Amino acid sequence: MGYLENIETPADLRKLSVDQLPQLCDELRQFIIEQTAKRPGHLGSSLGMVELTVALHYVFDTPNDKLVWDVGHQAYGHKILTGRKNQFHTNRTYGGISGFPRREESEYDAFGTGHSSTSISAILGMAMAAKMNGDSKRSHIAVIGDGAMTGGMAFEAMNQAAYRNVNMMVILNDNKMSIDSSTGAMSKYLLKITASPAYNRFKNHLWNLFTFKSNQSNKITDFFGGIGNGLKGYLLGGSNWFQSLGFRYFGPADGHDVIHLVKTLQSLKALPGLKLFHVQTLKGKGLDMAEKHQTLFHAPGKFNPDTGQLISSNTEGMPPKYQDVFGHTILEFARKDEKVVGITPAMATGCSLTIMDKELPERVFDVGIAEQHAVTFSAGLAAEGYIPFCNIYSSFFQRGYDQVIHDVALQKLPVIFCIDRAGLVGEDGATHQGSFDLAFLRLVPDIIIASPLNEHELRNMMLTAYHNAKNGGLPFVIRYPRGRGVLVDWHNEPEDMEIGKSKVLSVGENLVVLSLGPLGNNVQDAIQQLNAEGVHVGHVDVRFLKPLDEEMLQTVLAQYPNVLTVEDGTEKGGLFSAVAEYIKEHQLDNKLYHVALPDRFIQHGDIPSLYKEVGFDVDNIKQKIKEILS
Repeated sequence: MGYLENIETPADLRKLSVDQLPQLCDELRQFIIEQTAKRPGHLGSSLGMVELTVALHYVFDTPNDKLVWDVGHQAYGHKILTGRKNQFHTNRTYGGISGFPRREESEYDAFGTGHSSTSISAILGMAMAAKMNGDSKRSHIAVIGDGAMTGGMAFEAMNQAAYRNVNMMVILNDNKMSIDSSTGAMSKYLLKITASPAYNRFKNHLWNLFTFKSNQSNKITDFFGGIGNGLKGYLLGGSNWFQSLGFRYFGPADGHDVIHLVKTLQSLKALPGLKLFHVQTLKGKGLDMAEKHQTLFHAPGKFNPDTGQLISSNTEGMPPKYQDVFGHTILEFARKDEKVVGITPAMATGCSLTIMDKELPERVFDVGIAEQHAVTFSAGLAAEGYIPFCNIYSSFFQRGYDQVIHDVALQKLPVIFCIDRAGLVGEDGATHQGSFDLAFLRLVPDIIIASPLNEHELRNMMLTAYHNAKNGGLPFVIRYPRGRGVLVDWHNEPEDMEIGKSKVLSVGENLVVLSLGPLGNNVQDAIQQLNAEGVHVGHVDVRFLKPLDEEMLQTVLAQYPNVLTVEDGTEKGGLFSAVAEYIKEHQLDNKLYHVALPDRFIQHGDIPSLYKEVGFDVDNIKQKIKEILS
């Protein structure tokens, strides 16, 4: 009988002996593989964190001790060990448990995560609260990856922590991966620490000497481990960067030796103050294919749990992904103009900038998990005559909002923002839904906002944005959803569009639908069904939220008494609000209705279920039109 089946909470885990933990880790890893093979999720990170997860819950008194997982990709083992094992088959499904830590879900989820580089700030806040409450016994631990450590917010938190006498520990999970490979000086620094030949030769010599070649730790090796930081700084020819920020540095340690991790964490738990424990792990550990193809197995979809072979669906004859249309189109432009460059914050694979990177790597910049920097870096390029296509996921674009206003729009720099994953993204849930970009961008002066109906319009908008930038125009935003488009024959010869002009798709009576973006395809399907029933309504592909086509509005508002806006953004602040403002400003009496995201956070689930919930599916749009006309 295995150990995992008898563990419902960490209290059950702590009943095991240390020697039993390796078997538990094997069982936990296999459970994650089997579950994720059938129900896709973030596999690689969680496999790499099995031993550390077990060790943390074994040593620390969670949930009394506070444990925060940065991003949360790696928290599957945590969820399974903290009362959600029997619910794990619902992970990331509609109505099931979240794929990320979520405070509402469990008392063991001390802080909700989903975006990167937040854990150290959160755990510092908790540690300060404990200090002010006079609680000196509670431990506070943040687990952060080397990719997330590149985010500026992590540095800001560590800088403040240095001036506060709090009891907290940062565990740096060093797997040399974010989603794509880690980039920048931090990655090189960690490699320098871990790969120093002089240091490692000396370390191995001491280990063999004081363990009498038994390879078993003892009091002597534990003592020398405590002074290892000074040796490391000396042998590397400089001070330890983390120690310069006031953290006592420990490591690097083998993140897959659970017994050694337990002993080390027990020692560190007894030490007060700021500590950083550097742990090396292998992303995808335990599944051969995941170890060899780490980017692919970050979130691989369905696969064979025994072999790791992906179970791919037949995509022949299907429309392309919007991401691939972007990738191929920017490469076409870059081949013709050496000033075209691509920028992304650690999402090159997801946004398909890898297509350009394979041919023109010197003009693709993956800046790491640093959205604010990506925006201002793009602004600097634009200021010097380059044409930057800055591709950021909608939910992560929120993190660069100040830079969009201050560094781009205020200076009228023609950066082209391609906002990927706009609208609902599905299983990743509330932290990743692209709900807000239309609303928070529309109020920024001197900016163009567009959303294509299909792949042809995406290519046309990219060409229009390119020529706009070439001529020193305004910042240009193009937002599109995750996943496949609607056109199999998608590779049109792109044409310039008139900025701020919409397109009439059908003419009808009594009601006109104004749609923005790909949801217009569902509107078209609904209208075709209504036509067969003898109901005819107008339909306009708005295309540009800003500048809004007021000439079109004047015409349709004079023709149709009822107006329905359809958009895959929030009901407040986007197209619906823009049309309502126009109607009020011109003192018109048209009745205005909307289909948009409701004023609440949309949780995780498959796209069809979420679309039905918020009214984006064809049947609900059709029913909405009928209700308005009844």
